[in-house]
Amino acid sequence: MKDLASKTVAAPLSRYAPFRRAGDIVYFSGIIAADPSTMRIIKGYSDLPLEARKLAGEIGEMSSDLKDGPIAAQSWWILNSLRLTVEAAGGTLNDVVKLTQFFRNLRDFPIYNRIRATFFESPPASTVVQVSELLPTPETLLEVEAVAHIPLARGPGG
Repeated sequence: MKDLASKTVAAPLSRYAPFRRAGDIVYFSGIIAADPSTMRIIKGYSDLPLEARKLAGEIGEMSSDLKDGPIAAQSWWILNSLRLTVEAAGGTLNDVVKLTQFFRNLRDFPIYNRIRATFFESPPASTVVQVSELLPTPETLLEVEAVAHIPLARGPGG
């Protein structure tokens, strides 16, 4: 087994590896919507890069954007971070075979699911769990962990 890190993947917020390879299987640590450059939780569309806001669902109407913005922005941030981390491991999102999604509120799942569909051509096996709290703050609405099958020949550390 190898712990792997990458210059293209943000450093974890605590002491753990962003992913770990065991043969052709790569396990990805849970990802939350935290901007490592500011150490702040993503709270809404305004925290996303301009080009990502429309992809995440921003429509420019205050009532909708304020209601859906926090979970939509966190969903986009997390799935984009997962994409970058999977690529650093030598794979693509098509290599992801399992997602586990931890929600503070299961009512947020439909918004997350809509955004997930923009990242995955066909979704991997999936488990959705509601939890009472996520680290590091109450503003954290979602955490996603993943497992991928990335043959050693394609990934680093092989």
